[in-house]
Amino acid sequence: MCITDEENWNVVKDKKVWGVSEMYKNTIAKVEKGDMLLIYEMGKNGKEPKPQYVRGLYEVTSEVKTDNKRIFGIHPDRPNETYPLRLKLKEIEVFESPILFKPLVEKLEFIKNKKQWSGSLRRAMVPLSEKDFNTIRNGK
Repeated sequence: MCITDEENWNVVKDKKVWGVSEMYKNTIAKVEKGDMLLIYEMGKNGKEPKPQYVRGLYEVTSEVKTDNKRIFGIHPDRPNETYPLRLKLKEIEVFESPILFKPLVEKLEFIKNKKQWSGSLRRAMVPLSEKDFNTIRNGK
């Protein structure tokens, strides 16, 4: 599962590309052509809070390539970050009704701390078991 914000979700959707920073090179290196990626959009705090959604399902169609061209939004703490480690994607489905994530937390095995579950998502990518993938994909 790929974790992003609203701005970069739109980049993924429009350009069919996923990118991560160098600090996640070991994680993205495990991804292979044909793997399926769910795209998770982080919520926002503030005056108009925004819930967390799973927005779409994509198939990986390339090996990891390095490209420093800026296509993704600017990271608030790392303005020079370009997320250069990239995968090309094929859209399988953009969910017409995005899958609300919070109701699934209790059923997901990869989330160990159900009270502070967002800590499990503080990284660029999270490997999922087939069971967790299906739980999220089916929204149940």
